[in-house]
Amino acid sequence: MIFDGDRQEVDRYLQAVDEIQRSMSSASISDDPKVNCALQIAMARLEDEFRNILISHTNPIEADSLIDPTSLHFTTPEDEEDHDQQQQQQQQQDTAADSSSSSSFSSASKQRHLNDGDSGDGASSVNSSYRSTSSIREIDLIPSEAVYDLRSIAERMISSGYLRECIQVYGSVRKSAVDASFRRLGIEKLSIGDVQRLEWEQLEAKIRRWIRAAKVCVRTLFASEKKLCEQIFDGVGTAIDDACFMETVKGPAIQLFNFAEAISISRRSPEKLFKILDLHDALMDLIPDIDVVFDSKSSESIRIQAAEILSRLAEAARGILSEFENAVLREPSKVPVPGGTIHPLTRYVMNYISLISDYKQTLNELIVSKPSTGSRYSGDPSTPDMDFTELEGKTPLAIHLIWIIVILQFNLDGKSKHYKDASLSHLFIMNNVHYIVQKVRGSPELRQMIGDEYLKRLTGKFRQAATSYQRATWVRVLYCLRDEGLHVSGGFSSGVSRSALRERFKSFNAMFEEVHRTQAVWLIPDSQLREELRISISEKLIPAYRSFLGRFRSHIESGRHPENYIKYSVEDLEDAVLDFFEGTPVSQHLRRRSQ
Repeated sequence: MIFDGDRQEVDRYLQAVDEIQRSMSSASISDDPKVNCALQIAMARLEDEFRNILISHTNPIEADSLIDPTSLHFTTPEDEEDHDQQQQQQQQQDTAADSSSSSSFSSASKQRHLNDGDSGDGASSVNSSYRSTSSIREIDLIPSEAVYDLRSIAERMISSGYLRECIQVYGSVRKSAVDASFRRLGIEKLSIGDVQRLEWEQLEAKIRRWIRAAKVCVRTLFASEKKLCEQIFDGVGTAIDDACFMETVKGPAIQLFNFAEAISISRRSPEKLFKILDLHDALMDLIPDIDVVFDSKSSESIRIQAAEILSRLAEAARGILSEFENAVLREPSKVPVPGGTIHPLTRYVMNYISLISDYKQTLNELIVSKPSTGSRYSGDPSTPDMDFTELEGKTPLAIHLIWIIVILQFNLDGKSKHYKDASLSHLFIMNNVHYIVQKVRGSPELRQMIGDEYLKRLTGKFRQAATSYQRATWVRVLYCLRDEGLHVSGGFSSGVSRSALRERFKSFNAMFEEVHRTQAVWLIPDSQLREELRISISEKLIPAYRSFLGRFRSHIESGRHPENYIKYSVEDLEDAVLDFFEGTPVSQHLRRRSQ
């Protein structure tokens, strides 16, 4: 190839082509078949030279160019896998952590790091020098000497009417280079249908990879291709540089954004919300760079596609949140959870909204209205009433989160009615509302949004449920320890009915044994709450029993078989209360200390 040889020979060849072109401008010579033939031969040769220069200087992008400039994160699949295996050792290099359903879905804003590159000779590898504009990081894809030759050829081909051939050659070679970079970035050729047929677990990993790769594609790969087009074609003709740029990257850009589009229009479900928000945030962050890289009229379709995908992702997030609210309200399970413990729905919903709070900035921007149900007193028995005027001043997301808690409680109230034992029903509400309170208190962001005022209301509800439980269980037990009904006419000391007293002790023993046997298998998972309720029970039960025993023990012990009636000491009851709410069956008979 001429351009692979001596520089003087290259110059002589270009001068010869220039001479032919000047000859063509002469009316007397332009119709000469020999001149036309010479021009065609020259253009064919220049086309081959153009292709050869492009191919010989098209090399895989260096690894350091595949670093996301906003996170210093390697973006090739191999490096991503290494990162996942050595996350702790490489923590200094990572500014963004992967999200998962069981840990944090955090999508914290990334700090942008813009690095300075070293210039290389560019003879056999891609020059690593670049310029930075905002977060855009342009690298020199082809050495400056080769760029000069390509521009020299392009000028002559285009001025001779070979624009289409020049663009086609350029586009085919550079598009192959972009495709190779896509493969290194792990960007697969998937149609929208292909994406929608994948299992969500597979898509989660692909979304993480796409977010990293998209940043590199827009800010480095596409931006650098645009720069190269400008270096070669700018000023050669009207918008030729843009035509060559779109010939190169339009297909890959559509391929890149089709993935995000497929996610945006996929079937909605609660577990998809956080990855959709991750996608939304990543694309929102890229929009200004997309507008810069694809700023021409011919690339308007790319800008429009990106903006429409962003809008659909936002709509998908709003739709999922609304559907999640309805799902919580309508969750149909009617089988009571054993022991009145925390319902799986409660755990799921509270963990879910804790994760939602990590995205408060994004969701506050996306949510523009109050919840679609229950926004006023509806009178509908299947929907809780709520006056949202009480929440004036709260953010849109805070209102939605409070509404989710309201409808969760409404659903739980319905589920509590499936317990045949009223005491267990109250215990169930206490457990679940206490869990809600603890989750709100345990998340600073969630607590800030919910607010202490509403938190006090929730705390009051689980304490009220605890009080209702004690009334339902212990009022009838303590009723056995009253004085009424034990006295006959006559003096107080001699007016106690022994038979009535014996019946009273027997009733108390039977009731307490039943409560002990039943409620030992009930469960309060929170140890502090469990201990507090036991103490509250003991504070009512033990003094009452001690007093009753002190007043009437002598009347029983002076009769036959007192052990049949006074079966338990005060200490026995204290020990028995410690069995309550452990979720473990106990013996039918209470343990008794040695008399």
